[in-house]
Amino acid sequence: MLPRLLLLICAPLCEPTGLLLIANPSRPTEGSPVTLICKTHSLQRSNAQFQFCFFRDSRALGPGWSSSPKLQIAAMWKEDSGSYWCEAQTMTSKVLRSPRSQINVRRIPVTDVSLETQPPGGQVMEGDRLVLICSVATGTGNITFLWYKGATGLNLQTKTQRSLTAEYEIPTVRESDAEQYYCVAENGYDPSPSGLVSITVRIPVSRPILTLRAPRAEAVVGDVLELRCEARRGSPPILYWFYHEDVTFGSSLAPSGGGASFNLSLTAEHSGNYSCEASNGLGAQRSEAVILNFTVSTGDRSNHLTSRVIEGLLGTLGPVTVALLFCYGLKRKIGRRSARDPLRSLPSPVPQEFTFLTSNSPTPGQLQPVYENVNVASGDEVYSLVYYNQKEQESAAAETPGAHREDKVSLDIYARPRKASITDVDYEDAV
Repeated sequence: MLPRLLLLICAPLCEPTGLLLIANPSRPTEGSPVTLICKTHSLQRSNAQFQFCFFRDSRALGPGWSSSPKLQIAAMWKEDSGSYWCEAQTMTSKVLRSPRSQINVRRIPVTDVSLETQPPGGQVMEGDRLVLICSVATGTGNITFLWYKGATGLNLQTKTQRSLTAEYEIPTVRESDAEQYYCVAENGYDPSPSGLVSITVRIPVSRPILTLRAPRAEAVVGDVLELRCEARRGSPPILYWFYHEDVTFGSSLAPSGGGASFNLSLTAEHSGNYSCEASNGLGAQRSEAVILNFTVSTGDRSNHLTSRVIEGLLGTLGPVTVALLFCYGLKRKIGRRSARDPLRSLPSPVPQEFTFLTSNSPTPGQLQPVYENVNVASGDEVYSLVYYNQKEQESAAAETPGAHREDKVSLDIYARPRKASITDVDYEDAV
């Protein structure tokens, strides 16, 4: 009975007379932790148990009522700024409330905004994925990120998040995405822009087209042929290779893209299939084959024909020259015999026929003349040779059986009117 009586008497004296809310730190920055302490003031020290609860703008914080006079807040943000207080409940269910305390959370402005690309360097192949990463070095709270394209500042996307970085993605890059980009970040203060980043879209070369250009409708040997190879699409620089029957014979570089040409002086060996290849480091493409057929030029044909004629004449005149030399020697021989035997000079009129007897002639008077043109002309006359054999008989008294008989060959030349050219040979039948 006595302890209860003492407790009833001392309870009013042991109850706290007031509460005070303390924030540590009192001016927190965004993202930093804060500790709230509910401190009691009493007339005397007491071990009595109390229940505490913390509030912000009429809303209880943490787990609600607790025996601990402290509340730990892991991170304070700008939106956590407001009016704070605490309450304490005594054993007699009496509730005490602390005065309100205004806590303002300070926000750190964003600084050093930058824009990066993935893949790095700002070069991406057409059809690949491109990511634009906007980041800040400092900044607290919710940061709003904005991405812009081109000098006109076309807004691509806006994101707000509690992070120092944010990403904008282009899933499939096209040629039109090659442009300058920048981003802007802000968290309630003045917006801070990044620098410009140029995006280069690398385009593989398309299949090139090969065209052949000659100075005339039909190319001939000696013409200068221009081979033009062009890939309609492809990032520069582009290297072109030229092929004849799949064997390379030249190359040309197009530093700024487009096509390239190669000049070729035609020879007889240059007919056939031509093609070209384009490459810019992202893959090579080969053109379709183009067939080139050309003819020999007029000058070459004339020279060729002249050569053929000369060869033919040499082949024909060779035997003729030999015949002429033979006839010339024969004529000189005949001239010498005529000088020794005046009776063998040219007859006049021209004899028509000659007869001779041989040991094999069964019948006297058998005609066996042989005519041959000597191919020596004088004016309109052609001289002919007549060969015949004449049997000389000795007197009957002097001849003895078995005696040797010899045949003599005589040669006469006579003139007759010219019938043909110097190369003609005329044979006459014996009458």
